[in-house]
Amino acid sequence: MNAYAAYADGLRVVDPDTGRVETRLDGRRVECVAVHREARERVFAGTFDDGLHRSVDAGESFERIAGDALGPEGTGPDAVTALATSPHDPDTAWIGTEPSRLYRTADGGGSVEPITGMTDVPSASEWSFPPRPDTHHVRWIEPCPDDPERWYVGIEAGALLVTSDGGATWTDRPPGSRRDTHTIATHPDVPDRVYVAAGDGYAESDDRGRSFEVVADGLDHGYVWGLAVDPGDPDRVLASAAGGATAAHRRGEAYLYRREGAAGDGSVGDGATGNGSVGGDGNPDATAWERLDDRGIPTGEGTYRAVLASGAATGELWALTNHGLHRTVDGGDRFDRVPADLPEAVPRALAVT
Repeated sequence: MNAYAAYADGLRVVDPDTGRVETRLDGRRVECVAVHREARERVFAGTFDDGLHRSVDAGESFERIAGDALGPEGTGPDAVTALATSPHDPDTAWIGTEPSRLYRTADGGGSVEPITGMTDVPSASEWSFPPRPDTHHVRWIEPCPDDPERWYVGIEAGALLVTSDGGATWTDRPPGSRRDTHTIATHPDVPDRVYVAAGDGYAESDDRGRSFEVVADGLDHGYVWGLAVDPGDPDRVLASAAGGATAAHRRGEAYLYRREGAAGDGSVGDGATGNGSVGGDGNPDATAWERLDDRGIPTGEGTYRAVLASGAATGELWALTNHGLHRTVDGGDRFDRVPADLPEAVPRALAVT
C-alpha cells in the first residue's frame, strides 16, 4: 500500500506501514493525484507549473506525458488541477485544467484528447477564481459508479456540471447545487447519490445529480473542503470544514465532522442560505453532523483544512493536514498518526491505494 500526498513543493510517496517517505516531482506544485485500484502501478500526478506526469512503477519514478496536448491548439500545457480514473476501465482517466478545460485518456496516458462543450454552458461567463478573475479551474472530477458515461465536474468557482453522455452535452448548475465546489464523492452501493463539499456548504443528491439539497444540521462551519465516504457504509461521511476561506487556507482553524444516516431521513438545509431545518421523517438528529474533537487528530486552531480519502475496508478513512497523515479504521471514532516525516504545510491532494 502507498499513500500519495501532494504539496506545493512536490509529491510524497508514503509507505503507511513503515513510515518511509520518498519525494517525487521535487520542487513542482502538485495539485492532484489519481490511482486506480486495479492498476496500482500507474499513478497520475497533475502539476500547476509542469503539466501532467505519470508513474508506471507505483511512484518510484515519473515522466511528463501529454506534452502540449493539455492546452489550446498545442500551446499548452495548462495547469492540471483535477484528475479522476474511471471505475469501469483502469485505462480511462479524465483530466481538468486551469483555465477550465477537460481532457480524456483511454489508454492509460498514452494519448490525450479534449472533451469539448463544457465551457459552452450558460454559467461559463460567470466563472471566476479570486484574486485572478479569469483563471477559474476544474477543481474536481467524479465518475458515476455504475454508468461509464456519467461524470460530475466541479468548477472553482462557479458551477457544478453533469454529463450523461461522456461529455457530449452538459447539465449546468442543477437545482440546489453549490457554486464553489471543492470535492465530489460517490459510492458504489448507492450509485444515485452524489456528495458535495463546497465553500458554500455541503449538499447531496439522491437522483444522480439532477437536484441537490443542503445537509447542514450540526455543521457549525459552512466552508467545506475535504470529503470522504466510508467504503463499507455509504451513510457515513467525513468532512473538513472551517468558518471561511481565510480560516481554512491562511489562518488555520479547521475542524472534522462526521454524519451518519441518509440525507432523506433527517435535517436538510433550505438550499439557499445553508441553514439547517428539519425534514424527512422529522427527526432533527437523524443526519446531524457531529464535530470530531479529541479523536487523536489535531483540529481547530493551528490546523488547516484536511484532505480526506476513503480506504479499502469498512471504517477505513484517511486525513492529511499540516499535522501529518492520519488513519481511522472505525469510521472516525479514533485516528492514529502514520509515523511519516511529512511537511508541516497545507496539503493539496491525497490518494491511497
